[in-house]
Amino acid sequence: MKTLFKNASILKMDNSPIFYGNLIIEDNRIIYIGLETEKFEPFDKIVDCEGNILMPGFKNAHAHSAMTFLRSKADDDTLHDWLFNVVFPRENQFIPEDIYHLSKVAILEYISSGITSCLDQYFYLPQTGKAAEELGFRMVLQSCRPFKLGENDEVEMYHRELKSRSNSLVTGKLGLHAEYTVSDEEFLNASNALKDFREPFFIHLSETKNEVETCLKNRGDTPAKVIDRFGLWDFGGAAFHCCYLSDEDIELFKKKNVAIVTCPASNLKLASGIAPIKKYLDAGLLVGIGTDGPASNNSLDMFKEMWLVSCLSKYVTNNVQAIDSYTILKMATVNGAKILGLDDADILEVGKLADFIEIDMSKPSMQPINDVINNIVYSGSKDLIKRTVINGKILYEEGKFYVGQSVEEIYDNARKTADRIEEAYLNSCDK
Repeated sequence: MKTLFKNASILKMDNSPIFYGNLIIEDNRIIYIGLETEKFEPFDKIVDCEGNILMPGFKNAHAHSAMTFLRSKADDDTLHDWLFNVVFPRENQFIPEDIYHLSKVAILEYISSGITSCLDQYFYLPQTGKAAEELGFRMVLQSCRPFKLGENDEVEMYHRELKSRSNSLVTGKLGLHAEYTVSDEEFLNASNALKDFREPFFIHLSETKNEVETCLKNRGDTPAKVIDRFGLWDFGGAAFHCCYLSDEDIELFKKKNVAIVTCPASNLKLASGIAPIKKYLDAGLLVGIGTDGPASNNSLDMFKEMWLVSCLSKYVTNNVQAIDSYTILKMATVNGAKILGLDDADILEVGKLADFIEIDMSKPSMQPINDVINNIVYSGSKDLIKRTVINGKILYEEGKFYVGQSVEEIYDNARKTADRIEEAYLNSCDK
């Protein structure tokens, strides 16, 4: 399948100027970016971009997709109460098929928001992977629960299966939920697994002041140092949230090649804090952006996250020039790809994966076009997404999904699943 995207303003995200021309994909790869297209004829499909922006898709570097069932369920609780009184008791009612149905709703939102891949941390990974593969979405999966190496553990076995696949839409990462939900024994198990796989490690970290203070009291160190004590960052990795890193933590991250994924909307909504992103960038750390889950955000919208990263950085530094808009956009695309291990999907370049989006520059919020990057970061919204291409296939176009399943069926299955979980939770409370 060979497709020509003509008359496009191509934002490669490789620090080069926007190029007006054509982009050609064949199967799932970009094979040409330029002006002359005759030698590639004939084409199976021709898309006239009418001057719109083509750019790499957003990479959601931290989310819990299947938490769609808790969207708008508990919006005014502290992180602790939200987790332990609302989230965890209902998650105890899961059956594997729940994750499959609930993840599909999130994937539809990702696609319509211009997100072409996601680092998803949750339960029953094969079910999330199945949902992603069926809809054509690129997903990187990470478990949020402990696992035991060498004991036929489902997490380890599925991770080995993912590593054995070639050209798969679904890949995997190793990690745990958070320092405050993991025992020393479980940390040791994870350390042994990492030594075997020799891979980076991912975890929630230093999201609240209470988390850091409790860790200092109970374990004698910051969460970052506790995790390093077990050798979990010997092969690099990433930490989610990081609102309260010490200067020593930052130096540790730099030494160990640990990236940061900021989730500003979720942190603000839960009153967790504001991550000092400029400080992290100035220290030379790699920073990506995540939405977190739809239960704590509640939307899965990278445009909102970019705006918040920028404006919150201006506020906390009292400096309107804290982080420029191109750096913000790079965090949401190129940096996210690096964190997810998707080196073939970071920029638009010949040979790279055909994972990109078309931004409709004819929308009122994009006019006049004084500065394209500023327009996208400061006045952009997911309403601008005209097309989303993943793995060479147009999955979303002009408000319609092309994912091989009706949207109505996906919504209906998710609603039935959410109702079943809530009924099971209420029954458990009566016992």
